[in-house]
Amino acid sequence: MGREFVRAISAAHGTAIVLGRNQSKATELLVEIKEAGGFAFFLKADVEDIDSLILARRNLEKDGFILHGLVNAAGGNVPEGIVPPDRDVFDIDLEGVQKAMNLNTMGTINAVQVFGKMLTGREGGSIVNISSVSAQRPLTRVLGYGMGKAALDNYTKWMAVEIAKRYGDRIRINAIAPGFFLSKQNEKLLIDEKGNWTSRAESILQHTPFQRFGKASELTAALIWLLSDQSSFVTGMNIGIDGGFTINSGV
Repeated sequence: MGREFVRAISAAHGTAIVLGRNQSKATELLVEIKEAGGFAFFLKADVEDIDSLILARRNLEKDGFILHGLVNAAGGNVPEGIVPPDRDVFDIDLEGVQKAMNLNTMGTINAVQVFGKMLTGREGGSIVNISSVSAQRPLTRVLGYGMGKAALDNYTKWMAVEIAKRYGDRIRINAIAPGFFLSKQNEKLLIDEKGNWTSRAESILQHTPFQRFGKASELTAALIWLLSDQSSFVTGMNIGIDGGFTINSGV
C-alpha cells in the first residue's frame, strides 16, 4: 500500500518523502518515480523509535522543507500477535499482542506527534491514518492488530477535535479503512503452500459482496482526495474501501 501511495502522490505532482527502516527496499521505487519524471527521496526512521523520527524531522527542517501532508502507512500484523487456531484462548502470547498494538497505534501516534508540528504553519495540512475493517468487525486470530486499529480509530476522532480547537481548519486528520488486500504481510494467512486460497481467504470472499480482494491502487483516489484541498471540510472521518465487507450481514 505504501508503494502505491508514493506513486499516487508523485503522479499528483507532489514530492513524496519516504520514511522507513530499510533504504534498499525503497531504492527501486525511488528510481521508478524519478524515471517517470517525479521526485521522491528516502529518510531512515522507525515509527516505533521516536528519536529516529525527530532526527528525520530535523533533517527536513534543516533543508527548508515545508510539509503539506502526512500519511501513516506503517503497520500490519506481526507473527507473535497472530493467535493460532489450536492455541488455548487463555494462553495467548500477550507480548505478541502488545507488540502488534504498539506498531499499529503508537507507531502512528509517534509520527503525528513528531511531524504534526511541521503542519502548524499558515498553510496547514492533512494527516491520513491507515485503519482497517478489523477495527469495526473483530476478526479471528488477529487480536493485537484489530485492537491496535480500533484504538487508532478512536485516536483519529479524538485528535481531529483537539486539533480543530487549537488550529481551526488548518489541519485535518482522517483515516482510510481498507478491506482485504493481498500483501506480503498477510499472504501466509490467505494462500497455502500450493498457491490456493486458504479457508480463511474463502471465508473473506464469501463475506465480501464484490467477491474479490482489493488492489492497492484502489485506495489511492481516497488518499489524494484526503490530502488535497477538495476535502477541506472533512476531519475525523474513516473512509471505508472494502468491497462492501463491513456492511454485509451475511444473509
